Amino acid sequence: MTAGTSAAQFALICDCDGVLIDSEAVAAGMLVHELEARWPGVEVEPVVMPLLGLRIEKVLEGTAAQLGKTLAAEDIDAIRRAVEAAAIQAPTVEGIETALAQVPLIKACASNSFRPYVETVLTRTGLVRFFGDRLFCADAVPNPKPAPDVYLAAAKGLGLAPSACLVVEDSVTGVTAAAAAGMTVLGFIGGGHASDAQIDKLHAAGARHVFDDMQQLPELAAQWTLSATAAAP
Repeated sequence: MTAGTSAAQFALICDCDGVLIDSEAVAAGMLVHELEARWPGVEVEPVVMPLLGLRIEKVLEGTAAQLGKTLAAEDIDAIRRAVEAAAIQAPTVEGIETALAQVPLIKACASNSFRPYVETVLTRTGLVRFFGDRLFCADAVPNPKPAPDVYLAAAKGLGLAPSACLVVEDSVTGVTAAAAAGMTVLGFIGGGHASDAQIDKLHAAGARHVFDDMQQLPELAAQWTLSATAAAP
């Protein structure tokens, strides 16, 4: 089988926040800022950080529940808008453009954010040229990550089996979703919010390999494509 044929029948699916743009640390900082402004004297960061990767609303609900606090609907909406406004200006993950250019697979983005946000981010950064309209977002499926819905929608939209899709994710939530969809997942810990403690957590959630430098992605994708091609009927 030729490399061209292989590339045509496999896809690379990337999460947006924390994989394409280095936004998770920015988003977390804004979440903490907004919550501490509403709950003076309460240390919220240790509660917020493990919840990153979930929808913002779920992060807020989970944080409030753990701390015995409540948030009105208007507070949740205001915080979400503040977080997205901050995250949308985040820089791209170092090396992502070069890496994407070197991976000869169909590319798609599967995000827990809503489509208008993802479209704005990809257009602002110029990364849209790699993905086109192959965007699969939380507002178009019944259940957000960690449910597999957005990844199953991506496979269906691309006309591929889940086993023909390689995913790059930075959170336990995202890895769980992609693994549940039957896809091979690479865990990325090179973002500003990442830590070595994430390695074991991402592996436990189903990541086949964990890496911290986007320069490694083309070779990882090439190795996976070879093994997937060999396994294909």
